[in-house]
Amino acid sequence: METRVHKGPLVIGGGLAGLSAALEAVPVSGVSEGVLVVTPAPLLDACSSAWAQGGMAAALTAKDSPQLHARDTEAAGAGLVESAAVRELTGRGRETVEWLAGMGAPFDRAEDGGFAVSLEAAHSTARVARVGGDGAGRAILSAVVKAARAADHIEIWEDGRLRALVSDEAGRVRGAVIERTGGQKVRVLAQAVVLATGGIGGLFEVTTNPSALKGEGMALAYLAGAEILDPEFVQFHPTAIDAGLDPAPLATEALRGEGARLIDGEGRFLIGMAADADLAARDIVARAVHQARVSGRGAFLDATKAVGAAFDHEFPAVFAACMAVGIDPRVQPIPVAAAVHYHMGGIAADDAGRTSLKGLYAIGECAATGVHGANRLASNSLLEAAAFGRMAGRAAAQDAGGDMGADAIALRPVIVGGDLPDEAMQALRAAMTQYCGVVRDAKGLEALIAVLDDMAGLYPYVAAVTAAKLVAQGALGRRESRGGHFRADYPQANNRAQHTRVRRILE
Repeated sequence: METRVHKGPLVIGGGLAGLSAALEAVPVSGVSEGVLVVTPAPLLDACSSAWAQGGMAAALTAKDSPQLHARDTEAAGAGLVESAAVRELTGRGRETVEWLAGMGAPFDRAEDGGFAVSLEAAHSTARVARVGGDGAGRAILSAVVKAARAADHIEIWEDGRLRALVSDEAGRVRGAVIERTGGQKVRVLAQAVVLATGGIGGLFEVTTNPSALKGEGMALAYLAGAEILDPEFVQFHPTAIDAGLDPAPLATEALRGEGARLIDGEGRFLIGMAADADLAARDIVARAVHQARVSGRGAFLDATKAVGAAFDHEFPAVFAACMAVGIDPRVQPIPVAAAVHYHMGGIAADDAGRTSLKGLYAIGECAATGVHGANRLASNSLLEAAAFGRMAGRAAAQDAGGDMGADAIALRPVIVGGDLPDEAMQALRAAMTQYCGVVRDAKGLEALIAVLDDMAGLYPYVAAVTAAKLVAQGALGRRESRGGHFRADYPQANNRAQHTRVRRILE
């Protein structure tokens, strides 16, 4: 296996978190050189950031404040939010939006020149900075990609997939094994490794995420000995467009902010008649949609009155997705389903991305920084990706890890796993959806773990199987319902909210 020594940070992932880190990882004299970004597909093509519709939550108006934003975030997190991390996040809201706008992110503007903001579920006031109604993710990331490509200190590999982390005998992460085009594997030794590998949507049959995202960053960090936090907390978005597509197109929450209503096949409200009933926390709405579909009543998002003829220019991405499958949302309710949308759990990390392993950082959706707790507040994810990504980039650039030469340090042996065959991967996705979906119970979770154990026996060292098992075991161990985790056999929350912490003991 070829070895490359890179005297600077190695960032794995090319979404908003990874590129924000790379842009801020400016070489520090005597400590680091440039940053190497590795992504498995061309930038913009294989990350969730570009698919985000709603926008970026931040206190941007006179009616709002970072303190109010923090209060809403903690309320959504259902008792498992880390208050200090949330205050750090919400306090950086305006500066993060302005940083992105300064790079060319074309946020919508109000008549007074300030940022136009939308209302989304569980926010007490409108605070979501948007682009073109529902095009925030791709527009923001496009500006960041342009800046990253122009930065002299950034090198980008757009054909590299993480296969393993490389550690020394003391447990410090020293680099990673990257598989490039044609199956060539390269051991990259680096000053620090920043994981920005995204979520776990590809482990489920119905997801709004790129199906290539299977939690592999979390799994490989766990195998290297990193602590994993709350892996059972998976957020299901209640309004994925139910058209049999993989991944499922998203009908942004901003539609409900504009007054669109959730109804069943007979036109009855799913949740309640109150005007704001459909803006409850996502777990509540997702369960209502799930129950309506399971009961045979169906679930639909009706924007014909709230948006109507303005749909094509107010929400062009959703309009195009609907029309592509024969639905005209101007005059027809949109069939919807609850779909895996975001993973609140992941690699335990602080607000600068530091994990339990020296030399390893985790940011974005693969990280669990404590700001989302048991249920992420809508549109906080893009803010976290950029704000904490920037902090992690600065920290990684200053992380003096000593001599990185392969001959100067004793490295642990590395086992590089493969992938599941397509048929087995589809079986895993089906089992995760059936047994670890919107509603869970012990019998189903035990059956799921047995399926995963069988797969691990047939296909050892597959990261996707490890990631799925972390989620399933966390769900089985949490004998309560809280936030995005609902147990039919334990429908109430425990009096004391506690984290799930998992760590592999290395020999």
